[in-house]
Amino acid sequence: MKLVLAIVNNDDSAAVAATLTNEGFSITKLSTTGGFLQTGNTTLLIGAEDGQVDRIKEIIRKHSFTRTKTVPTVSSLGRGLGPADTTAKTPVRGATVFVLNVEDFEKL
Repeated sequence: MKLVLAIVNNDDSAAVAATLTNEGFSITKLSTTGGFLQTGNTTLLIGAEDGQVDRIKEIIRKHSFTRTKTVPTVSSLGRGLGPADTTAKTPVRGATVFVLNVEDFEKL
């Protein structure tokens, strides 16, 4: 048995969660905030049999998209620098997935 922890961009989380649920996977949704960009994410907890993990990752991959985000930099507003010079564009992944072994599982 596995526990899939999927940290999904809020923009993609509804489609990912709906597809997983429609395919019969039980999920728990947690609202989370990323440390780097300080933006909202949804963390999905998905219990699965070993053989289901590839399908779960396929669904997440299909419905999660990399996007570009403008973030502030540590540049100071020195001579000749304007506000546009103190930001940088960085790619933001649609999801980060961890797969953990589960020693025991019970629904009580």
